[in-house]
Parts: sequence; structure tokens; C-alpha cells
Amino acid sequence: MSAPLVLLVEDEPRIAHIQLMYLQQSGLRTHHLLRGDEVLDYVRTAKPDLVLLDIMLPGMDGIAVCTALRAFSNVPIIMVTARVDEIDRLLGFDVGADDYLCKPFSSKEMVARVQAQLRRAGVAATPVPAQRLRIDAQQQRVYWDDTRLELTTQQFRLLQVMAGQPGRIFSRAQLLELAFPDGAQLFDRAIDSHIKNLRKKLAADIPGEELIHSVYGAGYRYEAGGPA
Repeated sequence: MSAPLVLLVEDEPRIAHIQLMYLQQSGLRTHHLLRGDEVLDYVRTAKPDLVLLDIMLPGMDGIAVCTALRAFSNVPIIMVTARVDEIDRLLGFDVGADDYLCKPFSSKEMVARVQAQLRRAGVAATPVPAQRLRIDAQQQRVYWDDTRLELTTQQFRLLQVMAGQPGRIFSRAQLLELAFPDGAQLFDRAIDSHIKNLRKKLAADIPGEELIHSVYGAGYRYEAGGPA
């Protein structure tokens, strides 16, 4: 039986990557959309078990998306907003939201709310083996089993982005955008240098494991085990 599928609709890529990582580590399958006007078609075809829906979205705002979804779907919807006044809360529930998260919130709270809605809908997360790689985003710490890995800030950001979506190939430009959205003065080729140092560090601390894989002409991907 497949794990429940959570659709995350969030237009800030770095925030989305952190949320996706926590959801995946909780045994959930995920899909991420950046725009509100892409949600309806995806829900019709993929039929996710829950939608985590930001209110402020390009293309179509979350309130309009929620209203449109309720015309054909009973999928649980958790709305996310930075606007905490009561009018927005009531409006969200009036259009069919099942729960609300107000920014800022902890990733653990998000997972707990998601799991509560899935249980209410009669869908249970599939238990998964403990992840050998653990990333504490709030403390910026990385562990492999019980060993803490001492990484630079740049190395931590790159690993966090790639490990958030195992198997996905990231181009240099994508890694620049997602790992360094704060305007750090880096160029595409600087990514190669940071990746080289990250791989060297991981090889020293985790002998026998190849985590960062080069994909010729395309970029890099994270995947535990196997040859580069």
C-alpha cells in the first residue's frame, strides 16, 4: 500500500524544500507546485490525500483555489497564511478549509497537523525505516546515524536542498537559486567547488557511502548508496 500523497502549494522554493523534507521523513509522498492555477488539474489527475495550501500564490490565490477544489473534491485542505486576523481564518473555513497554519510555524507542528487530518480522513502514513541522514534545519546540524557531520554553511545548504528531494537532478543554476536565495555572490562554477568539498567531507566521515552523485552535463543529485 502506497504512502499518502501530500500536495504542497508554496511559491517560496526554500521554504518548500524544508517542508517537503519533513513530510518525506514522516513517511509521506509529496508533490510540490509553485502556482495556484496549477492545483485544480493536478488534484483531478493525481488525487492527493491532502493539500497543504498557501494563501498568497501567483496565478490564483489560495482562497480561490480552495473554493474551486470544494466544487469537486473532499480532499483535506490545510491553509497556510501569514495573515493571522480572524477574518482571514473565518474566510478560509467558509470556503472549505479543514485546518489552518499561521506563519511562522514549526515543521513538527506542520507534520502533526497533516497527520491529524490524514487520520481523520481514514488515511494512515506508512511507517518507513529510520533515515540514516538526519537534517536539523533549525539548528543547521546534520547527522549520519549517531555521527554529527561538521559542514560549512554553504555545504549544509546544498545538502539540505538535494536531500529534500532524493534522486532529483539539480542543475548548478537551480542549486544557486534554492541554496543561496539571499543574494550570495556566487557563480555557477562556485557550486562545483562547494560540491567537491562537500563530497570530500562526506567521504571522510561516512566511508563506503556515496551520497552526492554527478550527472554528466546535467548537475548533481542526492541518493544514498551505489556508485557515483
